[in-house]
Formats: sequence, structure tokens, C-alpha cells
Amino acid sequence: MDVIDPSQLPVNPSTCKPIYPNQYLHVNTIFEVAHRHHLLTAWSDKHPAQLVLSGPSGEGVDDYFTPEINSSANPAAPTDSSQPDWTTDNLLTQQYDGYKVQAVINWINGHRHDGSGNPGTPAIFGMNFQTVSTAQKLPTSRTEVPPGTGTGGYLADGATPGPVLKNALDFVDQSLGSMVSALKGRGLYDSTAIIVSAKHGQSPMNPAALNRINDGQIIKALNTAWNTSHPKDKQPLVALGVDDDGMILWLNDRSDAATDYAGKFLRGYNDPTASVDGKPVASAGLYQVYEGDAAARLIGVDRSDPRVPDVIGIAQYGVVYTSHKAKIAEHGGDHLEDRNVPILVAWHGAAGGTAVTAPVETTQIAPTILELLGLDPDELRAVQIEGTQPLF
Repeated sequence: MDVIDPSQLPVNPSTCKPIYPNQYLHVNTIFEVAHRHHLLTAWSDKHPAQLVLSGPSGEGVDDYFTPEINSSANPAAPTDSSQPDWTTDNLLTQQYDGYKVQAVINWINGHRHDGSGNPGTPAIFGMNFQTVSTAQKLPTSRTEVPPGTGTGGYLADGATPGPVLKNALDFVDQSLGSMVSALKGRGLYDSTAIIVSAKHGQSPMNPAALNRINDGQIIKALNTAWNTSHPKDKQPLVALGVDDDGMILWLNDRSDAATDYAGKFLRGYNDPTASVDGKPVASAGLYQVYEGDAAARLIGVDRSDPRVPDVIGIAQYGVVYTSHKAKIAEHGGDHLEDRNVPILVAWHGAAGGTAVTAPVETTQIAPTILELLGLDPDELRAVQIEGTQPLF
């Protein structure tokens, strides 16, 4: 697996030691619960930062396989950051996901992710597919069926997958089929539950709604305005921004005056030159801005938590924050297309074809897994806090 460079991590000011992703969690994970019961666990994902799944103890996942998806896809120059990465072409993403599919099959066969050893099949294991994600985001890409280059995302009706996305869905379907075949070959199919869901969707599905806005231009203007009106403050106002189809900002000055200033600035930002697509820009592409205490309340945390964002902006439908035209959709926002994802749970002996139409949450997957393993979902601290129920 790729490893995390400690020198690139934030530092705990109290201990002067790097903070690893799993140390950001305040609650345990299903992998930690399983580990406590001496069950083997494994996971494959797109970034080494998925170490977060091991929880605060850092011991939840026994076997990680986390090849960096933004690494070079050129085998002749695997460490050259100037080379195209695995997200730039959907067939490259399929190749990348194929490595993780093989890791899952190796786990099914009782080996480690690389096919070595015989530790046994994990009690909890799985992977993250990226193929559908890049097919939704790329304007065009190579596709095998039909061969050639096709358009990414959805057709003009905003619902029907285009050729690249259809090809990506077929790839995932075939990959899941290969896992099922491996389970049957090992005699494990009847004792295995398979859960298929998604971390997020992508927005906009309607290609006509797309408005790509240069968030770097907006943040630069905000910093300039702040420093001009506060000449004694030599730092830029924005310390960090995470902007996809939403806007999340952490400020160097976390006072009410600074967060209010940032919110007011964003609501009043109407510069059309920020649109990569030449469309109007109103309120920095946002329809709602939360700052300070309101931002903390929106995500259900206390503002005293040093990690809480100072400003959270909910984007207007169709807005994607980017300075180029290399993507046609993004995630991280609050639209139904971002948040409505399917959840499929299948296991031997289950009633087939049951569709649950009542609202459910992806947070319910974790206690469901523990219950299927015969473990108590209340061993999860988050379940105790939030009262999260299994899916059935």
C-alpha cells in the first residue's frame, strides 16, 4: 500500500507530533469492534488517508490496500506527478479499480491483499470503486463498449447514463460478479452478506445546469478585501478551503467579526468573470451561507471543536467550483443528487426483492454489519450517541 508521509501531516501543538487521519475520530469504527472480538478485517480504498477506518486506536484494519488514485498512471514514470493520474481517463480508472478487485478476491481466497500468506478470509472486508465517479465527472473519455471516445455523465434528460457512465456501471457489475463467483468457489457465498452503496452522488446530473466557478478567484478577492480593510492583519483570512459543489472554509481569524465578514462578502460576490462557463455568478454561486455558530449547528457540533469549519456555503444547483473545464460534476454538496444513494443488502436466506421506501441513512450500514456478525451494534460509540438503528 502507499504510505503516509508524516512530514506532510498537521502537527498537534500540545505534543509536537503529527496527527494521523485515524486520530481525528472521536468514536470507534466497526473494524475496531470486530478487531476487539479477534476477527480479521481488511479494506481497500483510494487514498492512504483511509487509515481513518482503523479508528482512534489505529488497529481496526488488519490488511490495508490503498493505492493512491492521484498517483501517476504511467508505469514508466510511476512517481512523476506531471503524468496523468488514474482519474483522467475512465479506462485507467477501471484498470486501477481492477487492482482492488483482485485484492478482494485474494481476501476471499484467504490470502493477504497481494495474494501472499494464508491468514484466512476476513470477517469484514471490501473496497471502494472509483470508476462510476470518474465516469460522472469526466466531460469525455475512452470507452470500450462501444470502442472509442464518448461523453461522460448523463444525457440531456439528466437521468440516463451516457456511454462512458454506462460502460463504467457495466464494469462494476462484472467486478461484483467476479467476487460472487470467488465466494461460491470457496463455499462462502451462503454465509456472506454483500452490501453495495455509495459514499456520495455527483451533481449536476443535468448537463445544462452546469456552472463552473473559479473558487480560487473568489477566495483571493476575499483575502484582498479583508487585508485591505484590516491592514494590521498580515495573514490571508482564509487558511484552508475545500470547495467542490459546496464551499467549506477555515479562517486564520476565527472571531465573530471575521466569520461575519466572510459570510457577508460571499453573499455579495457577483463577479461574472469567475464563471469558467461565462454564466452569471450570484452570491459566489451559493444559495445559503452559514458562518460561526450557525456553521457549527448545521453539522451538529460545538463551535469549541477546533476542527469545525468557520464558513459553510451551500452551492446553487449546477455550481461546481473549479478553474478549468476538466470536470462536469462534483460531490460534497447538499443537493439530492449528492446525497441520495442506493443501499443494497443481500445475503443467503434473505427475502428477495424487498424495497424499503422509508428514508434510511448510510450511517445505518455500520450497525447492520455488526448485527449480521452477531455483534452488538451498541459497541459503536456513535450508535450510543445517535441511536442509529440497523437497516432491518
